Amino acid sequence: MQKMWAGRTSGVTDSIADDFNSSIRFDCKMYKQDITGSMAHAAMLGAKGIIAKQEAEQLIDGLQGILDDLESGSLEFDFGCEDIHMFVEQVLTQRLGDVGRKLHTARSRNDQVALDLRMYLRAEIDEIVPLVRAVLDAILHQAEANKSVIMPGYTHLQRAQPILFSHHLMAYAMMLLRDLDRLSDCRRRMNVSPIGCCALAGTTYDTDRRFEANRLGFDGVTRNSLDGVSDRDFCVELMSGISLLMMHLSRFSEEIILWASWEFQFIELSDAYTTGSSIMPQKKNPDMAELVRGKTGRVYGDLMALLTTLKGLPLAYNKDMQEDKEAVFDAVETVKMCLQVFAPMLSSMTVKPEKMKKAAQEGFINATDLADYLVKKGMPFRSAYKISGQVVAKCIRLGCVLEALPLEEYKAFSGLFDADLYPAIDLLACVEKRSSEGGTSPASVEAQIAYVKECLGH
Repeated sequence: MQKMWAGRTSGVTDSIADDFNSSIRFDCKMYKQDITGSMAHAAMLGAKGIIAKQEAEQLIDGLQGILDDLESGSLEFDFGCEDIHMFVEQVLTQRLGDVGRKLHTARSRNDQVALDLRMYLRAEIDEIVPLVRAVLDAILHQAEANKSVIMPGYTHLQRAQPILFSHHLMAYAMMLLRDLDRLSDCRRRMNVSPIGCCALAGTTYDTDRRFEANRLGFDGVTRNSLDGVSDRDFCVELMSGISLLMMHLSRFSEEIILWASWEFQFIELSDAYTTGSSIMPQKKNPDMAELVRGKTGRVYGDLMALLTTLKGLPLAYNKDMQEDKEAVFDAVETVKMCLQVFAPMLSSMTVKPEKMKKAAQEGFINATDLADYLVKKGMPFRSAYKISGQVVAKCIRLGCVLEALPLEEYKAFSGLFDADLYPAIDLLACVEKRSSEGGTSPASVEAQIAYVKECLGH
């Protein structure tokens, strides 16, 4: 088949080179954006008198027909075409004859693909955002349902201080709010139109780039034609934002996997989001959480692949840039799939308050409060720290927790200990005292929940 770009060359390529060069198998995803962008371009050509208005109307009607036929299934993609742009133009020319050949006036595939990709990813962001919000809603649901549940907070994966489970959940809510901000920022910078940059230097035709930009919902146009066709920052920025989002989901998944283990038993995942073993009947595996954790590396790989592709490219367009789409499409589809399973997995999990509280008690995580008790009685902190450590060692030898150690045992370490000690080291009291803004006290967590709700417009 002779190519539509035949002229300088014969337009006939080796079949293996043809397959290697072709992108329609993956860029056909952008058919709707390609056709919609072409309709706006035809309207601009007619409005500016570059082609007759009647011809512009024919082109728009012809393009709408192609779109309708693709969506109804009566027209199938021809994978013998080089890319989605050539496919649409070929069908249009078959249907309209010479009028179809006028569509490509005053544009290049270079600015055309940049336009399609911006429009496609803009729409994908608009689909990702509500999925992130659904995860945030699931976090809010569990936080509000378990407001008073106490668990051990960890550093170095060692039990450190008592916190509310709702406080732990709200940490992830804050991460996801930042992810929403990044997606919003990315969409704003992405939403400028490159159409009219043509191959690299603009065009000699009296075009109206802002006409097309406005018609397609863009906020403006790219300011430099070289940059307009060669810029893929918006892809990298989106993939970077998605990578951070996946990192947050992965960290959360890691904790869910730990919490659901027999060693922790802090939560139980719904059967709908676990699998069994083919040989061990007692197993309930957190496969969905593990897959989210695993797919994070895949999204990181997509980001690194595109960064590596772009790092050595001279201006303006180079065929290397065809490699942008498979990477960004895969990253977007992966994060959407992960978000879709994550929200219901989180909403449907069962929290086990007694297991969490028992772990908190056995971890001596109120030892800091024990030291603070002595400090408030006038003892220097370092001395209080040492005595508290000695008390913990005593409890370990006796096999008891700080709350159960008799007062006479405490008095053997310091005469400052008195009966008011026990209310001071009660786990709930330990939590309630941490009332600083952003802390783990019930009032502080309530404020965090209210903030997230406000950000989400609830």
